[in-house]
Amino acid sequence: MTTRLQYGTPAKIFHWVIVALLAVQYPIGWLMPDLHRSMAPGAGMTFHISFGITILVLTALRLVWRLTHPIAPESSLPAWQRLSSEAVHWLLYVLVLGTTISGWLFASYRGWSVSYFYLVHLPMLGSDNEAAGRTIDGLHQAMEWALLITIGIHIAAVLAHVFVYRDRVMQRMLPG
Repeated sequence: MTTRLQYGTPAKIFHWVIVALLAVQYPIGWLMPDLHRSMAPGAGMTFHISFGITILVLTALRLVWRLTHPIAPESSLPAWQRLSSEAVHWLLYVLVLGTTISGWLFASYRGWSVSYFYLVHLPMLGSDNEAAGRTIDGLHQAMEWALLITIGIHIAAVLAHVFVYRDRVMQRMLPG
């Protein structure tokens, strides 16, 4: 297996599509009304879950792509930046996967019949369980905040490379 210096087109597409979906997903999650135990999920929750499932699948595919198409760390970076970059990238994978799976679990523990954009019914990952639902909901919310903070760190590092270091690290993920 050859380690390349630049991200390939599939990696870039996965990255930017997931970024766009997360940019849609967070507002949907924050703006939909709270659902109490006796309430059925509406369109907002159906779209939130559907975008979450899409993000889950794309992230899993992106992870497989990354494992089978490794990219060498930018050699011009100091060791601490290479290490922190790798750590943040792997943390992003863990948090995206954990957040999406915990959201699906939460819907399952609430006993909701979940569909993918009203087209396909998705399997339940658990049965109706109020206590487990509360626990998973708390975990889901904690992970979504941790993910948002980690995304903020990632963006801050990108901006530092563009405006402070003025190196070409960002070019590795841009089209072309």
